[in-house]
Amino acid sequence: MKSIHKLNLLLFLCIHITLSVNSQEKDRTIKYGFVYGIGEQGVFPFNDHDYLYETKSYKAQLNYVFKEVNNFSFELNVEPSIFISKHQLLNKYFVTPEYGSDYLEERERQTSKKTMNEYSLGIGIISRYSFTERMSIYAFGSVGPMIIDTRTERMAKGFAFSDIFSFGFSYKIEKIILDLRYGVRHVSNFQLKSPNSGYNSTNFEIGFLVDL
Repeated sequence: MKSIHKLNLLLFLCIHITLSVNSQEKDRTIKYGFVYGIGEQGVFPFNDHDYLYETKSYKAQLNYVFKEVNNFSFELNVEPSIFISKHQLLNKYFVTPEYGSDYLEERERQTSKKTMNEYSLGIGIISRYSFTERMSIYAFGSVGPMIIDTRTERMAKGFAFSDIFSFGFSYKIEKIILDLRYGVRHVSNFQLKSPNSGYNSTNFEIGFLVDL
């Protein structure tokens, strides 16, 4: 619960700063919505046979258009997210005697399938090109802090970072913007703890935004 409170605090600060700096802008630049996604390791461009990693993600999103030039727009996107992930070590020789005298027991533990919870706050930029008032494509990149509740042979439990890069397509129906994304995600802790081999996944997401 403490990790969720921390994410809520960070989200509040991001929203407050964004709204304070741009309080004179039109309300139409603010959007909010929800995204659901699935992802897994082993799909192009990732093909590591050492481990299994599958995720389901649930994201709230707050979007702010801070610049528009002709058919291009640039948007700040904030996404508090929950990832429910499954992990399993497939290559038992990844756990070597360097883990200590009980490395065989550790190997046995790590080769069993685990369910992990990841709580993250993604802060990113969307670069969008609109073909018409309804249809657009975009590139999206984000990075943000996260908490993971389970240690594995690849990464320590606790604080880490979630990095995402995606391409997407949007279609607007009145005030509702339907959204499809395909991209990649990397999770690691920047060597703050050991181990830190991290996780990679290719992700497909579907969601919507409401244009205020």
